[in-house]
Amino acid sequence: MMEEKYESIVKQIGRIILGKEKQIRLALTCFFARGHLLIEDMPGIGKTTLGKVLSLCLGLSFRRIQCTSDMLPGDILGVSVFEQKSGSFLFHPGPIFTHVLLADEINRATPKTQSALLEAMEEHQVTIEGKTRLLDDPFFVIATQNPYEYSGTFPLPESQLDRFLMRIEIGYPGRQAEHQLLKGDEPKSLLPKIKPSLEKETVLKTQRMISGVHVSDAMLEYLQDILDYTRTSPHFYMGLSPRAGMALLQTAKSWAFLHGRDHTLPEDLQQILPWVIGHRLRSKDDLQQFSNEKINAFIMEVPIP
Repeated sequence: MMEEKYESIVKQIGRIILGKEKQIRLALTCFFARGHLLIEDMPGIGKTTLGKVLSLCLGLSFRRIQCTSDMLPGDILGVSVFEQKSGSFLFHPGPIFTHVLLADEINRATPKTQSALLEAMEEHQVTIEGKTRLLDDPFFVIATQNPYEYSGTFPLPESQLDRFLMRIEIGYPGRQAEHQLLKGDEPKSLLPKIKPSLEKETVLKTQRMISGVHVSDAMLEYLQDILDYTRTSPHFYMGLSPRAGMALLQTAKSWAFLHGRDHTLPEDLQQILPWVIGHRLRSKDDLQQFSNEKINAFIMEVPIP
């Protein structure tokens, strides 16, 4: 049942985000795993459109913030304003109080503003003027960032990159998909035609069910072998943390469930692995991130139980 709904959502999003089925599946896997998604790519590829259409298909509220160097934490979290009539302060919630938040060009915001957003992502709450306010559930952040060589950017440090469950790139469309894009309607004009495939309650139920997907002892051994490999291999500056291991486990569960299974297989781990650990590993030689192809080649050295 869920597999059919999942396929219908993929198909519906694919009518607007042309030729990017793999990226769509990864974004949905990240969402249902209760993680947050980082999309690193150049402007004009469709990062914002992906966030909008995903929230529409899932029947969730959507807000977008354009990060700039002069943005303050209050612009995201909200502020209290003194009301003369009542003689008291009234809290005005910021755009973070939504189900799906798109933080566009997050690396153009200053480190202080980045930290405020990432703290809310981790805790699912914000504390303003001594009062704690819970965020909506589900809460999903899609952050986009331009390549580091673009001017006016503040790169996210490793500790903050680790807050994102997955990092993907959308990339240029294929020639056939781009031809269809140029020939057809403007993607934004198709957004009003999107109808929700799920309700909020169904989304929350699905996320809870994913947590119960079975993982065998052999699968856990395989996962631990991968973690140990990154910690002992001469290729990597630093190995994967226990939190990265939990991220891999939860994402593999989500991938398995959305493909109609109540248990995980090594193939599930291999399908999602480069996008979960790619932003967490750096080369020991020059501290640069690895390509997905290199990560796959390294991990294939780990024997499957």
